[in-house]
Amino acid sequence: MSKIKELNKNITKCKKCKRLVDFREKIAKQKRKQYLKETYWGKPVSGFGDINAEILLIGLAPAAHGGNRTGRAFTGDKSSEFLYNCLYSANLSNQPNSDHINDGLVLRNTYISLVLKCVPPNDKPTSSELLNCFNYLEKEIIFLKNVRTIVALGKIAFDSCVKLLNLKKSEFNFVHGKVYKISKEIKLIACYHPSPRNVNTKKINKNMMVDLLNSLYSQMKIETTS
Repeated sequence: MSKIKELNKNITKCKKCKRLVDFREKIAKQKRKQYLKETYWGKPVSGFGDINAEILLIGLAPAAHGGNRTGRAFTGDKSSEFLYNCLYSANLSNQPNSDHINDGLVLRNTYISLVLKCVPPNDKPTSSELLNCFNYLEKEIIFLKNVRTIVALGKIAFDSCVKLLNLKKSEFNFVHGKVYKISKEIKLIACYHPSPRNVNTKKINKNMMVDLLNSLYSQMKIETTS
């Protein structure tokens, strides 16, 4: 078993944060009306994708009736509809949708993970909960040896990456599309979260997202030839 697969197995068993354990299990029992016949995952949600990927997409946490239901990050909710449509257009996935674990989705040169592995109440994790999960994300970045670009989806995910990587917060402002070189090998890119709120208010649209994803290839080509 690879290190990343072993890590993911351990993540799904985690019970470090009582508040999060109680909430994720509560949601799994008090299901949304349209999912009453489904069995919710109700556990921590690990990362997934191409373990040899050069691109790592990081979101904040599973959605209550998305990842916490399906067991896969950015799967089964409105954010996923937008994100995977864009990934497909950028040739980073084999299909434009992510509905459930066995839907046949394959990511290309891309791995997707979350800062926080459990859904937090009101989508607001505490600082101690984030710190508890940092160890997992830190190991993911180490074990995904080919990663050259980290794309943080949303300001909280971006700020969490800055903190995790021990970077000066004052030097890393969240600006969509802004590229920061954090080491000789790795860059951090800020990206608006693919949430319905951001899409509906036109803070982000498909062209913006696909342009950002397409730019990742050109940046890596430049580094390879330089």
